[in-house]
Amino acid sequence: MRSAKIGIADTTFARVNMAKFAMNVLRQYGNVKIIRYTVPGIKDLPVAAKKLFEEKNCDALMVFGMPGPHPLDKQSAQVASTGLMMAQLMTNKHLIEVFVHEDEAKDNHELYEIARNRAEKHAHNVLKILFKPEELIKDAGMGKRQGLPDVGPIKL
Repeated sequence: MRSAKIGIADTTFARVNMAKFAMNVLRQYGNVKIIRYTVPGIKDLPVAAKKLFEEKNCDALMVFGMPGPHPLDKQSAQVASTGLMMAQLMTNKHLIEVFVHEDEAKDNHELYEIARNRAEKHAHNVLKILFKPEELIKDAGMGKRQGLPDVGPIKL
């Protein structure tokens, strides 16, 4: 079984430590080395990602952010997301963006559970990308969701 180096980039702005949930899943796999890089806010994440790829030679990344509910927060999230896409394309490596918007939930308990669920499920996705891509093919079109219940495929 081969090993992999997985980078985790997160922010101090987030209200939930989503990286903790993902790292717990990744550590269960055994053959991964985790390198964490924490920055202040989501617009700092693209540089963190590029540094993890280029300076730490990570095989894949998980990038966590929690944009607020206001229009400026959503604009900042879009800017960060565009930068993260550029980092992927510049390095030709997978980066799983794990953003949880504060207005996805009606209260803090629900927001926490969405963040936990999304982080854990995407950690499994990263492991599949690196070690078992055939499992992702099997899940294609199955209505899988991260953070919320799966919706299933459309059957006519």
